Amino acid sequence: MTTLQALIIAILQGVTELFPVSSLGHAVIIPAILHWSIDQRSPAFLPFLVTLHLGTAIALLAYFWRDWYELARGALGQGDPAMQRESRHILWLIILATLPAVVLGFLFESFLRRLFGTPEIAAIFLVVNGIMLLAGEKLRGRSVSANHRPIATLDWRDALVIGLWQCLAFIPGISRSGAAIIGGILRGIDHQGAARFSFLIATPIIFAATADQMLHLHKAGAAASSNWAPAILAAVVAGITALASTAFLMRYFRSHEDWAMSPFAIYCILFGAASFAFLYL
Repeated sequence: MTTLQALIIAILQGVTELFPVSSLGHAVIIPAILHWSIDQRSPAFLPFLVTLHLGTAIALLAYFWRDWYELARGALGQGDPAMQRESRHILWLIILATLPAVVLGFLFESFLRRLFGTPEIAAIFLVVNGIMLLAGEKLRGRSVSANHRPIATLDWRDALVIGLWQCLAFIPGISRSGAAIIGGILRGIDHQGAARFSFLIATPIIFAATADQMLHLHKAGAAASSNWAPAILAAVVAGITALASTAFLMRYFRSHEDWAMSPFAIYCILFGAASFAFLYL
């Protein structure tokens, strides 16, 4: 992998991990379209993957540091009783929402990625992702008045449903953030609240994935033999891009409540269809 390819992948990771357009789908499709000969199963690629995810997770933690700080304060018994109850409740919701991804990811992630991980199929599911976003907006539109629930009013069923929605992202082409946001708005949260909850539950998931990759890296003995300089540079670029993407999306969802997912849906459908046509033909 060249330095230019590493930087392009880092920028794609920083944007598509958070935008509802599937980072995994783009990671499968883009190299195939550009005819990059990158072996994602090689020992040298694993350190690169670890640092990219670490950069993205640190960016999310940096943007939402105040949320995590207040949740930690309340959980540790600081602040008034109402704040403590709310903080502990939201932390419990975050834990519950991450459980499906942990369990189903452990059982089926590798199988699903092998089954659906070809560029052509990823392009098809990118179109499916766009249809999912449009359908979610349509279903939400039937009960717009209900879509103003604060995150703290969710219960354990809501958290598990949102967590199950984001598990769709184990299929390349389906966006984790997009699925989680759709799950959130269908449970009565507005776009900004659903995006915030999606990014909060993404932080421990990405850190857990990074830890898992580091364990595989240690077992493979690839750490000492790998060239870490391009990987670290890519991680910094991915982190900066992810931080800018998060800031943009939170402002965007705040001011585009009525049709927030539509542009991303249209992009996924057009890009997925065009990619499939290019790769298949």
